[in-house]
Amino acid sequence: MLQIEIDEGSGFCFGVTTAIRKAEEELAKGSTLYCLGDIVHNGMEVERLHERGLMTITHDDLHRLHDVKVLLRAHGEPPETYEIARKNNIEIIDATCPVVLQLQRRIKKQFDERKSAQIVIFGKPGHAEVLGLVGQTDGTAIVIAKFEDVKQLDFTRDIYLYSQTTKSLDEFHRIITYIQEHIAPSATFKSYDTICRQVANRMPNIATFAARHDLILFVSGRKSSNGKVLFNECKSVNPNSYQIERAEEIDMRWIEGVETIGICGATSTPKWLMEECRDYILRRE
Repeated sequence: MLQIEIDEGSGFCFGVTTAIRKAEEELAKGSTLYCLGDIVHNGMEVERLHERGLMTITHDDLHRLHDVKVLLRAHGEPPETYEIARKNNIEIIDATCPVVLQLQRRIKKQFDERKSAQIVIFGKPGHAEVLGLVGQTDGTAIVIAKFEDVKQLDFTRDIYLYSQTTKSLDEFHRIITYIQEHIAPSATFKSYDTICRQVANRMPNIATFAARHDLILFVSGRKSSNGKVLFNECKSVNPNSYQIERAEEIDMRWIEGVETIGICGATSTPKWLMEECRDYILRRE
């Protein structure tokens, strides 16, 4: 008999849970609520909240809006966003994750103290959280997306290294080691481990989960950076792993000859969506 297990450790992280709760509370009041960018990198959850009245806007839209309520999602925003809101009399519902908020403050403090230093952020260029972090430095921070990018730094100048909260801990440590080996004796190097442990701890946990099943269905929006990292971990442990965004993407031919299925997801994957994928399979078995 086919067994399906949903990973208890998967699903929304604290920051995303808080952002969605704040959105639901505002929508329940019957007020018009805008969200700057998709509230979460998951199309199905975005659709669910749109049906309740949440309207997603861009930064261009923000310039044109006045006298409205705008929710800032967990990823955080640069100082410029708050300035536009102030000028346009926009009420901000701030759902920036506390971990991200603390990181923004640390980077801003470092930048204000040492403007001549290289502030380096290990993160995905253009990602909402990274844009918010770079904004703390008047746009001067250097973003490195992968280990190879570290070689482009100027090792004769001071380097202060931070990380996007959802990046790989192992790769971050490789970057630290490389800088330590190449930094000039006259330059200062400091690194700050700013990776969220709630996210980082999912790596070993999801690897263990993936190893104990014949087939893994990894449910995640394809825009999710965290989703990419966790899915690759699943795939490395269990080659019979598939990333899907919704139940309809499940190919029932994958299930043939399989005894156990593990369903897991990213920090932006709602539990209800993983349950929907399980039910989709059971209905067709």
